[in-house]
Amino acid sequence: MDKSKRKNSHPHLIFTLLAFFHFTAVTSIGVNYGTTADNLPPPAQVAKFITTQTIIDRVKIFDMNPDIIAAFANTNISLTVTIPNGLIPQLANLSYAQSWVESNIQPIYPQTKIEYILVGSEVLLWGTPAMFTNLVPAMTSVYNACVLAGLTDIKVSTAHSLGILNSSFPPSNATFQIGWQKYFLTPMLAFHRSTNSPFMVNPYPYFAWAPADNNFVLFEPNSGYVDPNTGKNYSNIYDILLDATYNSMQELGFGDVEIAVGETGWPSAGDPGQTECTPENARWHNLNVMRIGESGVGTPLMPGRKFETFLFSLFNEDLKPGATTERNFGLFQPNLTAVYDIGIMRADQPSGGGGKGTAAPTPVTPTSGKQWCVPTAAANDDSLQANMNWACTSGGVDCSAVQAGGACFNPNTVRSHAAYVMNAYYQAKGYKSYNCYFSGTGVVTTSDPTLHETLNQIVGPPSTTVVVVVVTGEGKKNIDRSIGEVVVVVVNGVDFSKSGGHRHRQGVVVVVV
Repeated sequence: MDKSKRKNSHPHLIFTLLAFFHFTAVTSIGVNYGTTADNLPPPAQVAKFITTQTIIDRVKIFDMNPDIIAAFANTNISLTVTIPNGLIPQLANLSYAQSWVESNIQPIYPQTKIEYILVGSEVLLWGTPAMFTNLVPAMTSVYNACVLAGLTDIKVSTAHSLGILNSSFPPSNATFQIGWQKYFLTPMLAFHRSTNSPFMVNPYPYFAWAPADNNFVLFEPNSGYVDPNTGKNYSNIYDILLDATYNSMQELGFGDVEIAVGETGWPSAGDPGQTECTPENARWHNLNVMRIGESGVGTPLMPGRKFETFLFSLFNEDLKPGATTERNFGLFQPNLTAVYDIGIMRADQPSGGGGKGTAAPTPVTPTSGKQWCVPTAAANDDSLQANMNWACTSGGVDCSAVQAGGACFNPNTVRSHAAYVMNAYYQAKGYKSYNCYFSGTGVVTTSDPTLHETLNQIVGPPSTTVVVVVVTGEGKKNIDRSIGEVVVVVVNGVDFSKSGGHRHRQGVVVVVV
């Protein structure tokens, strides 16, 4: 369901306290560029759009499309290409692999910056026995062919469905499917270790969604899930899927191999009744997986790790078969307008809306000292206190100013203290609008909240009127404020009641009416 209608419920899990999510600015992003559509712009236009109008710096394709590969030449975009599953048996032969690299990679590299060559996609789920048995030999041959050709910067991997896991709950008990461990995944992980390449998986929280689990799947506030074996507390299913993968690797002795996320995403539209498929849910999901990938926070079993992540997908693809959701995983419409805004447009480019009347926050280009993050009018004290608890600990904000005796302790209200703390976090993180989201309880304003707090302190209950004129280099702004009967008005230590009704001081004029 949409964020505005969500309830806190997850009866199947054991709960403890969940901290709210907050975001660092998005600095880079990987996307999957699918082409199952008849209305997409030509690859050259797509490459120009990505390069000039977005901060996308990594693109993954599901084939060896020569037009796409050529379009990304000399763009500095890292490209991941995929060898069709059907070629896997032949590629197990080194001579064939050398011929393939000579024909398909050497002519376009390094003009096109190939980052990964993926040998098939979700082979262990969709492949044939011949593909299974030849997958690791094919990966090895392709890698050796690249090395022999002097292409030592290119890494070789393959992407896996999480159907390779026997189970995910609890993550500390997770293992790979028994039949695949010894003959396929153990030699594959040994290959990744020896070549310093990542084990790539496709975790999709969307496919675990159920109404009762909404908050846990969609990174919303909930009490969490405690792994009974480790005591680790999980606040979302995405961390569980990653840790289940890690534990399965660790069980085989390969916990040191890096994990990359080849695909993950959320549909912005679905069939009637699929209320979980909205632009806002898709936006919120993707913001969270990017945060986990980029921030270095890691997961309960992998603290401090980053995960290279490719969102699915670049475009809504109108020819994908199946449910409506399959055609609505895109970040962009085919006309290059954003389906929703996750902060990947360059600063001078327009951002997308939330769709269906749900406006997504638009990144604000800050003018230093003229924007503030404040609580929304609807935010309650419990939510604001949770914001402060997080920001003053995990968020790294120095909150001494709002503690007893601190410079901003008064007025001693949760809302006033939260305004200080939320704004401190927002400004410390570079005035990015996502750092003022605070689970929907923060909003960016251009009206200085400290002025209103000052008036609240020096006056009393509303009665008469004070006109405050704030003088800046850009002119004057009149603010009408009802206050109690004024006997003495003091602002910044200046007694205005003794100045004939008005006085200038540090850019502020107060007129008692």
